[in-house]
Amino acid sequence: MCKLSRLQALDRNRLLAALPTEDHKRCVPHLRYVTFSLGQVLYETDGRLDSVYFPTSSVISLLYTTQDGYTAEIGVTGNDGVLGIPLFLGGSTTRNRAVVQIAGGAFRMSSEVLQEEFGRGGPFQGIMLRYTQAFLTQVSQTAVCNRLHSTEKRLCRWLLLSHDRVDSDELLMTQEFISNMLGGRRESVTVAARRLQDDGLIRYTRGHIDILDRKGLETVVCECYHIVKEESDRLLGPFEE
Repeated sequence: MCKLSRLQALDRNRLLAALPTEDHKRCVPHLRYVTFSLGQVLYETDGRLDSVYFPTSSVISLLYTTQDGYTAEIGVTGNDGVLGIPLFLGGSTTRNRAVVQIAGGAFRMSSEVLQEEFGRGGPFQGIMLRYTQAFLTQVSQTAVCNRLHSTEKRLCRWLLLSHDRVDSDELLMTQEFISNMLGGRRESVTVAARRLQDDGLIRYTRGHIDILDRKGLETVVCECYHIVKEESDRLLGPFEE
């Protein structure tokens, strides 16, 4: 990646773009651009973390798998944030798997550099902590949504969260992957997707979802999506790539 395009890519991550010039310059030499493929596992449950990732075009899901083998998504991060919160909160492992939901790029920073920057206090630390608060809101609201709302509402929320984090109206993922994210059966996800397609909101084919009417999705989605977005914008400011 050439220097110009690399700097442009840095600004595609909300947190890196928000850094003041001095902090930005100090961090840039320690950021390495990497690319991820769909389904790639970045962290395993109870695995030791040695890096954080600032996604630019990739989207990563944090998943919990029960002893019975059921999987559900507890949170998602993309160009709005950072993957690896435990590393600057004092931990070195996580109870969740981190799996690439949408293929794309990210910037990697080692745990040593991250902890040094966080330990300085100031803007870097403040941005990381505000994002953590926003992410905790997303996690708690996801729990509420999975417990109380229909598969169709949950699918709308998930589609909008994903769409917010990519520069495309096309989302590439398998039906099985979507059902794992929502913690539901494949059949129920298919029925919900067909209803949204019949309403002209999306076009759904195997492995592809095209967002046709975003405003329509925002109208029918449950309040969980709006709560998460409003809290993120309040803490970090609206983000425009």
